Amino acid sequence: MSAKINLEQLKEHTKKDSFYALIHGKVYDVTKFLDEHPGGDEVIMAEGGKDATEAFEDVGHSDEAREILQGLYVGDFEGAPLSAPKITPSPNSKPVSSDSGSITYFIPLAALGAYLAWRFYLNP
Repeated sequence: MSAKINLEQLKEHTKKDSFYALIHGKVYDVTKFLDEHPGGDEVIMAEGGKDATEAFEDVGHSDEAREILQGLYVGDFEGAPLSAPKITPSPNSKPVSSDSGSITYFIPLAALGAYLAWRFYLNP
């Protein structure tokens, strides 16, 4: 049975001498790997105390990197999934209008119509 790591415990391990990373709901002790990480320890430490899944997947880690990670597994994350903060629109913001789409077509068509009228009817 694996250990259960909660958010408080995860946040306790955000220093270089003891660092946990949360990836895909699993917690890994990456302390010993910080100095070996090809991208530098800063990129890992920037994800301390939060879900690092997106950052991990965005880089496109190799199968070898994923195998190394499995060897650092300490337990499963217990609690609600961590996610990026939700951005809510300010109360003063207005939704973007879709009305501008029709004028985008009207202006070029009107210009084309004016050109054709001039070319065939006004210019003998």
